[in-house]
Amino acid sequence: MFETLGSLTASPWIYALVALSIVLDVFLPVLPSGVLVITAAAAAAAAGAASPVPGPEQVPDILLLLVIATTASVLGDMAAYRLGRRGGARLDRAIARSRRLTRAHERLGTALARGGGALVVIARFAPAGRSVVSLGAGKTQRKVAEFLPWSVLAGMAWAGYSVALGYFGTQWLGTQWLGTALSVVALFAAGALAAFLVRRPETGAATA
Repeated sequence: MFETLGSLTASPWIYALVALSIVLDVFLPVLPSGVLVITAAAAAAAAGAASPVPGPEQVPDILLLLVIATTASVLGDMAAYRLGRRGGARLDRAIARSRRLTRAHERLGTALARGGGALVVIARFAPAGRSVVSLGAGKTQRKVAEFLPWSVLAGMAWAGYSVALGYFGTQWLGTQWLGTALSVVALFAAGALAAFLVRRPETGAATA
C-alpha cells in the first residue's frame, strides 16, 4: 500500500486526494486520510533530501500540504456540523439507537457550553471521534462561534502532528518507507490515547 501511495505523491493530484479524503472521512472514518498526509509529508522530506535546491518538481510542498490538510479538516467538520443541525427525524432515530452516541452528544454540548472545547481537539485524533463531535455539535444546536474556533484548532493540531510525523520521521530515519511506517504507528497510538481520554470522564462519572 505504501508503494502505491508513494507513487501518487509524485503528482500534484496528491493535494486533491488528500483534501478529498480528509473532507469525506468525517462521514467515512475508514478512509486513510492520516496515512495519506503522512505519506505525502514523508515524500516531501525524501525529495528535499535528494535535491537540496527547491524546485517545482518536488511534490508535495510541505507548507501547502499543511494548509490543505487543516482547511479540509475544518470543511469536513462544518459539513458534518450542518448535517447534524438539519438532520431531521432519521438522524434523531439513528442517534437514539446508540447509547454511546447519545452520551457523547450530551457531553459535547455541556463541554462547549462551559468553554471546554478541548474535547473537540482531543476527539479529532480518536477513531470516529471527529464524526461524533461534529455531528453532535450540530445536533445539540451549538452556535458556530462556539464550535468553529475549536474545529480550526483541532484541524491545525491534527494536520501539524501528521505532517510532522511523516516529515521529521523520514528525515531522522533517513528512509522514506520506514519513516512512513513508524509514523503511521505513532498516529494510531495517538488515536488510541485520544480515545482513552475521551472515554475517561464517563468512567469517572460512573464510578462516582
